[in-house]
Amino acid sequence: MKTLNQEQAKKITDRVLSLSKADECTVQIGGSRVGNVRFARNSVSTAGLTEDMQLVVRVAFGKRSGTAVVNEFDDKSLERAVRRAEELAKLAPENPEFMPAVTKQEYRGTSTFVPKTAAIDPDFRADVAATAIELARKNKLVTAGFFTDSTSFTTIANSNGVFGHQDFTNLSYSLTARTEDGRGSGWVTRSAVDAARFDAREASEIAIEKALRSVEARALEPGRYTVILEPAATSEILGNMFSAFDARSADEGRSFLSKAGGKNRLGDKLFDSQVNVWADPWDKDVPVAPWDEESLLARERTQLIKDGRIASLDYSRYWAQKMGKRATAGHGNMIMAGGTKSLEELIEGTKKGIVVTRTWYIRMVDPQSLLLTGLTRDGTFYVENGKIKYPLKNFRFNESPVTILNNIDELGKPQIIGGDEVPFQMVLPPMKVRDFNFTSLSDAV
Repeated sequence: MKTLNQEQAKKITDRVLSLSKADECTVQIGGSRVGNVRFARNSVSTAGLTEDMQLVVRVAFGKRSGTAVVNEFDDKSLERAVRRAEELAKLAPENPEFMPAVTKQEYRGTSTFVPKTAAIDPDFRADVAATAIELARKNKLVTAGFFTDSTSFTTIANSNGVFGHQDFTNLSYSLTARTEDGRGSGWVTRSAVDAARFDAREASEIAIEKALRSVEARALEPGRYTVILEPAATSEILGNMFSAFDARSADEGRSFLSKAGGKNRLGDKLFDSQVNVWADPWDKDVPVAPWDEESLLARERTQLIKDGRIASLDYSRYWAQKMGKRATAGHGNMIMAGGTKSLEELIEGTKKGIVVTRTWYIRMVDPQSLLLTGLTRDGTFYVENGKIKYPLKNFRFNESPVTILNNIDELGKPQIIGGDEVPFQMVLPPMKVRDFNFTSLSDAV
């Protein structure tokens, strides 16, 4: 892929905007180069590099809109895309919730690009796989893992003078290690913008240690227990809640933030006072684009939860106009404050409890209370007097993130969590939580 710099991308967006005869026009160009290596049963199975670049043009005549996508960038192809979008717009019905294109925004750049990550090559990827495979063979384990790295850019522009260009890098890694007889399993995940912050050996050793430790799991009666939840165990659970701060859903009585009479719970204390959560596009650990790609509104640092209280709700442009509020950009990350203790130190301070490495197969039970069900996996351990005593068979749980964040005993040092299973790049602490509800046992490892 030929990566476009800001000047090259602006020439293309200017050309597209000049071709449009519609009332308004919005253009987005995106390109990426993604490298990967996948391995299973201690052997590389696939490796590759994919490149792609495309342009999306959206136009509107009044409240009728149309969209076209093209991956060719010569003048004829660009003009065909614009004409096609205009044809579709004229055929479309009027959208009663249509919002005109945003006016010019001020985008402050974020640190989403690191040259060291962009320089990742096949040798680097091979070394990641080799590290895990060699450690597994040494310990008579079987591994399966996936490593990806990406270099990308996105450019946005519209007929109201909006323009933005941003470069990105990122890497992600997940590894499962299992004993040859399948009775023990360990897992780890890592994500980073900067490759210098990724250590394949450190990550692989965690999965391997958990796999070795989880053999001969014992059954423990389901019930309510104190748990030490690793960040990967809460990421998808909390992600469900962080995605539910929409003001419209709350005002219309469809969310956990709804109140009787068409009101919402802004300002209410719903969680333990230790809970503080915010979004920040300029966060050094999980920087994101300075705009929301759907609305093109400029992002800003936003406090969602302050000392356990609901500090803000997300207002789409349409709902903000209807309710007389200020529209807000969608968040690209979530950061939760924590403490200074490591996971090991949280375990040391626990008289009796259960360590949960990971949760999965999470499904919604009740949207209005955010009650979820799911399973533990890849390393669940019983703790007594500050020490891990033995591995446990996995559990099914029924629990709400609202309840979890009300029952916090202690928070540890936050860690970066990312990947396909979570809706945002996140920074989350390990948590010690009381009365976590395990409802049944699972024989899966």
